[in-house]
Amino acid sequence: MKTKDHWENVYTNKSSEEVSWFQSHSTKSLELINTTDLSFSTSLIDVGGGASVLVDDLIKLGYSNLQVLDLSSAALKTAQERLGEASKRVKWIEADIIGNNLKALKIDLWHDRAVFHFLTKKVERQKYVHNLTHALNKNGHVIIATFADDGPKKCSGLEICRYNKDTLAAELGERFVLVSHHKETHNTPFHTKQNFIYCHFMKVESDY
Repeated sequence: MKTKDHWENVYTNKSSEEVSWFQSHSTKSLELINTTDLSFSTSLIDVGGGASVLVDDLIKLGYSNLQVLDLSSAALKTAQERLGEASKRVKWIEADIIGNNLKALKIDLWHDRAVFHFLTKKVERQKYVHNLTHALNKNGHVIIATFADDGPKKCSGLEICRYNKDTLAAELGERFVLVSHHKETHNTPFHTKQNFIYCHFMKVESDY
């Protein structure tokens, strides 16, 4: 099954609250976003945001330049229907993060919870970092959350890669400096636990 088909199937046959990564609020992500001290008009993208409620909370806080990118049209539709009229405040992008050059987006803050760890091939990770580097403005912020090195080895039936702060920093390369890192134990809807690591980076080189 192709990756897009897999995720369309997941979000077509399950509610957003029935997947293991569901959060009623993206508390740790919001905390890290707030530490950047960026203005509410900053350009922010949630990569793999799909049906996530992060965008709901960002709208409530006053962020006005939001984009949500996901491979699954069903996931994006779930969020749009949940938000109703407020969904018009968001730019929705149905795209593969490793298959599209996103330089035109000019992003100040890039957020990704649980996408990068699905990229098990080196070439996929290289494409991701290429798009990140081109889309992110100078001095832009990157918040990436993946399964920690003591986290699950699979998710949604798919193999994943686990990380710690050093291995994740190595994947992003020298254009990004690690600002902070945090561990989180996520309690799934199925009463199991998943260990995540959240890393906050800044782009330190001139525009690429």
